[in-house]
Amino acid sequence: MKSTTSERINHTIFVLVTLLYWCSLYVYVPILSPYLDHLGASYTMAGIVLGSYGLTQIVLRLPLGITSDRFKSRKPFILLGITSDRFKSRKPFILLGMLCTASSCLCFALGEQLGWAFAGRVLSGVGASTWVAFTVMYAGLYRGEQATRAMGTISLLTVAGQLFGMSMSGYLVKWGGWNAAFWTGAIIGLAGLALAFLLKEPKESGERAPMRFADLAPVMKDKLLLKVSSLSILAHSVLFITMFGFTPSYALSLGADEAGLTLLVFAFMIPHAVSSFMTGKRFAPRFGAWNVVLLGFAVSAVCSAATSLVPGFGLLLLTQAVNGFFQGLHFPLLLGLSIQHIPEQKRATAMGLYQAVYAIGMFAGPFLAGGLNEWAGLKSGFYLAGVLGLSAVGLTLFWFRPRRQPSGASQASLSR
Repeated sequence: MKSTTSERINHTIFVLVTLLYWCSLYVYVPILSPYLDHLGASYTMAGIVLGSYGLTQIVLRLPLGITSDRFKSRKPFILLGITSDRFKSRKPFILLGMLCTASSCLCFALGEQLGWAFAGRVLSGVGASTWVAFTVMYAGLYRGEQATRAMGTISLLTVAGQLFGMSMSGYLVKWGGWNAAFWTGAIIGLAGLALAFLLKEPKESGERAPMRFADLAPVMKDKLLLKVSSLSILAHSVLFITMFGFTPSYALSLGADEAGLTLLVFAFMIPHAVSSFMTGKRFAPRFGAWNVVLLGFAVSAVCSAATSLVPGFGLLLLTQAVNGFFQGLHFPLLLGLSIQHIPEQKRATAMGLYQAVYAIGMFAGPFLAGGLNEWAGLKSGFYLAGVLGLSAVGLTLFWFRPRRQPSGASQASLSR
């Protein structure tokens, strides 16, 4: 059945909103740790600011997901001139997400102080916590049998938005100073907010029981979900210590300029996107999902630790390209494995729990690395990332004893 013109327009608007959402969230990420250095932050304070993004998601992601699942308008009302039939389950949370991403950038732009930087990063965490509403609404734009295709598409949109935003930051700083990146992010976020008002909520087919906090208890007892979630904590800790944490600061210490940060972004993110796209379709069916997860953790651990040993910026780019590729192997597989064995009616709850749990790594990784860097220097945080990666290797071997056989793990979207 062909989609109508209205449906195609709505789909296009959603794609644009999603790209602007991730672009606004990540446009300043490569320059964030150097900016905190510029403000005079200690490594400990930098770790707190960087980690606040994950801490906010630990607290809010699951409650927002459940609230979004249960929220439905019962009678007509007017909000900002738009009737309630345009505001059902997901759209208010998408609007909230876009508003918070824009406000996050404004906090950075309007106040060149550590307090404003902390407030801005917390707001970005609130914005990122609404991502579950984006994924559920996007899946609703597809027929039920096309859910896998929807998740694959939104995965590409996530990486594309992040890459576009991060690739601009170095050039923006070189052109207009630190605030150029923050003002650009605010404008992008406000543009996404304006477009989001045009979104139409897709109709849900049939009645579906909403996710509840009471549903968490049986899901939390699932041993495989808990094991996969624990590995994902370690994976996100490594990522938010390295490329989304202190690697840009280390690049500047090796002599890179602001434009060099753009090269660093491309070196990491392009291989990361390629391997994320291929791992579920090519590598996992051929070599087995757990073998691929193990390889991803092992090589990324070595590359993360080796970051502190490279003598120049050129070699750093090489290590980040390898690191980006192998980190891209395990993120989609862990996401797919977290819900693959869960009954259909409980998958939304399991995914909400999984996303809330792995946010621990977004907080704990940079927080611990910041304290360690304060005590032993910037290089020590990369050794910590290596240790965490090797810990994931050990847990994978202990829990799953990977074998060379195909796996049914599916490709799923990247959620950071």
